[in-house]
Amino acid sequence: MKKQDLPQDESNLQSANMTEVLYVTDENDNYTTANSIGWDAKKAALEESMELINERIEEAKQNVANNIVSPIIYFMELNKMDLQVLAAYVGKWQWTVKRHAKPNIFKKLSESTLKKYADTFGISVDELKNFNGL
Repeated sequence: MKKQDLPQDESNLQSANMTEVLYVTDENDNYTTANSIGWDAKKAALEESMELINERIEEAKQNVANNIVSPIIYFMELNKMDLQVLAAYVGKWQWTVKRHAKPNIFKKLSESTLKKYADTFGISVDELKNFNGL
């Protein structure tokens, strides 16, 4: 894409005072970088992705409220993690994290285990233990 053709459509980047660096060609067809505040196609894709993420967060919140999963799942979704990423952060096997996602197992976790999760999510142990989805 030519530097002069680089889209500058309104996007979420602009509202956050951010730009995206892209590779473009200059007037001599040499590669260089340029800043873009966004473009419509990318904006649409990002908005759709954020809608899906927000739906997953809301579903996790409802599942905690209905005692289907532990708060670990809600905070995992809120922090845009999956089981593999969360397991790596807390230093546990994925199957162990899945087990901790069960409400009856979660209630029996030690303070040190809860602290690992809370630190990973950037919250206190009390916030983690007392989150009920409401």
